[in-house]
Amino acid sequence: MRIARNLALVMVGTLLAAVAFAHDPAAAAAGGSASDNAWYAIAAAIAIGLPALGGAFGQGRASAAALEGIARNPGASGKLFVPMILGLVLIESLVIYGLVIAFSVFGKIQ
Repeated sequence: MRIARNLALVMVGTLLAAVAFAHDPAAAAAGGSASDNAWYAIAAAIAIGLPALGGAFGQGRASAAALEGIARNPGASGKLFVPMILGLVLIESLVIYGLVIAFSVFGKIQ
């Protein structure tokens, strides 16, 4: 059930982002409608909301796993710290990519 729900969320986000990027700039220069701006706003919200949600869950699980490993074997804290930080940085980079895409979509609003 979780796989179907996650797949549906990804598909909705992809479709809304496609709507935002499929807009013709010449039509926007001639006077874009308020409906177009609403779609851009929705796409920008989803473009930052889904990565932030996924990144928060991923960072929580990574931190919990690292802390559980340290709790079981305190001597391994030095060996677990660097890979944990590297994993958190990589997760956060995906959220930053979502932020860049959200700014790109938000910039299309007149």
